[in-house]
Amino acid sequence: MSNPAFTSSIDFTATDYTLIEEKTAYQGFFALRKLTLKHKLFKGGWTQPIHRELFVRGQAVGVLAYDPWQDKVVMVEQFRVGAMNDPKSPWLLEVIAGMIEENEPPEAVAHRETKEESGLTILHLEHLYTYYSSPGGSDEQIILYLGIVDSNQVNNGDIGGLATEHEDLRVTLLHRTDALQETINGKAANTLSIIALQWLTLNHQRLQASWVKQQPQ
Repeated sequence: MSNPAFTSSIDFTATDYTLIEEKTAYQGFFALRKLTLKHKLFKGGWTQPIHRELFVRGQAVGVLAYDPWQDKVVMVEQFRVGAMNDPKSPWLLEVIAGMIEENEPPEAVAHRETKEESGLTILHLEHLYTYYSSPGGSDEQIILYLGIVDSNQVNNGDIGGLATEHEDLRVTLLHRTDALQETINGKAANTLSIIALQWLTLNHQRLQASWVKQQPQ
């Protein structure tokens, strides 16, 4: 094993790897690229050339649509091809989300997707996290926001989404604790929803205290 005192002093940056070759293996709704690269080692020196496939998805925005007055969360249910082999159902419950278009500010995506998927208007937007969803093989980066909403503007079971994008979404209004339970039950067992709802578990009291006197018009 390497000397811990030596490895702990190293902080690698974006200049400590070399991309030797990049080819597009597939281009469709998403892209797959074949990479050859090498990077520095904690023990010193460089790796031999490494061959990897990278699933290219880009950046996406997630919105935890929360009503602090009713202590409810607005989520959407939709078919997900990645869950086709789920023994229960490939229809998953998720927080609102959407891809960022070229040169589009993420805050604008948050407002647009919330309106398209649920019909709601965000009253206040707060950045929570920016993280990689699966960096072992994908470049997807999630920018997660809290969106304060008035859930009285939505009906449970409303249909949302854009037909031009083949979206068929069912709006689901849940009490905060019921939404969290769905991550355990498996209906909302996706990273975006789990991260958002666990954050809400830790912060709902602060939100309720700060918004209780600001009733929506």
